[in-house]
Amino acid sequence: MNTIQDIIAGSGNDSSREKTIVRTSIIGIVANVFLAAFKAVIGLMTNSIAIVLDAVNNISDAGSSLITIIGTKLAGKEPDKKHPFGYGRIEYLSAMIISVIVLYAGITSFVESVKKIIHPEIPDYTPVSLVIVGVAVLVKIVLGQYVKGVGVKVNSDSLINSGEDARLDSVISASTLVAAAIFLLFHISLEAWLGAIISIVIIKSGIDMLKDTISQILGERNDPELARDIKKTVIGFPDVQGAYDLVLHNYGPDSWNGSIHIEVPDTYSADRLDQLIRDIQLEVLKQHQVALTAVSVYSVNTRDEEVIAARKKVGEIVFAHPHVKQLHGFYLLKEEKAMRFDLVVSFDAEDRNKVFNEAVADVQKAFPDYRLQVAMDTDFAEE
Repeated sequence: MNTIQDIIAGSGNDSSREKTIVRTSIIGIVANVFLAAFKAVIGLMTNSIAIVLDAVNNISDAGSSLITIIGTKLAGKEPDKKHPFGYGRIEYLSAMIISVIVLYAGITSFVESVKKIIHPEIPDYTPVSLVIVGVAVLVKIVLGQYVKGVGVKVNSDSLINSGEDARLDSVISASTLVAAAIFLLFHISLEAWLGAIISIVIIKSGIDMLKDTISQILGERNDPELARDIKKTVIGFPDVQGAYDLVLHNYGPDSWNGSIHIEVPDTYSADRLDQLIRDIQLEVLKQHQVALTAVSVYSVNTRDEEVIAARKKVGEIVFAHPHVKQLHGFYLLKEEKAMRFDLVVSFDAEDRNKVFNEAVADVQKAFPDYRLQVAMDTDFAEE
């Protein structure tokens, strides 16, 4: 019989993922160094600021790939006493550094382009230089699609950002060809203006990448699809009548742990409940690679028809309020005249506290003799 430790120990996905990211990054470094060398020579020979800036951009891409390798290696370190959840979030930091490099490259290119607009220089294109730039365009398109595709496959934001940057580079290189064609046909040099426009596109791309990465570091909501799948697995167990309050913590790409509440009949014994929780943890780890470090329990009345009817009535009352999404953890003690439950109020509500208080007040009116213990809860995967 498999245990949680067996599943973790038997998984070679992390090692395979790391090798894939490193191999892809090395390919990116080699390709960008060669492209940068060719473009630098051509740019200096033809007096083309656009091509020289393109070469500089290739060097920054090679640096980005190097950062990806370093970040991936550091993120793969084993958990220790100081960082018991591992070092996976380092990948987010490396992705952020790449975003900053892209942003810096865009700002630098814009400054240089403005200088050339103020003090223009006449380019001197040759057929050989244009052919080499054309080949570079094709190489960058292929490289960008390959790197980004691998990044999506292995869930690496660093590779995705590098691939997107390579795609932008192909646009830059293609634009230099367009500028060259216009100059050769009409003797009008638009290189500097083109460089400024391209720089703005790069700056925007860098800002977008940076915003996405910072959002991940801050902590985003649960992945709705993953949350639905986990809840479906949990509810699939016999006698589990509901799964709520799923909270997932991300400690790097593909590294998740979390907690959940389940509703079970009040007839469950402690030993039976213990086995159920262990089975749920094992199945969720096997199916979704998420370690549920805590499974809390709501006890559901199953033997008293009066209590069951009361729960139904409470549900009708609270769901009459449009922004109340869930009612769970309901339990009623007739002798103590006490009632407890949780309400999930949508973030779409203009005032969540107001909706909550109004719903609780309506329940209190319907059950004036009962002492209510109600908590406002949150659906962390709300769409």
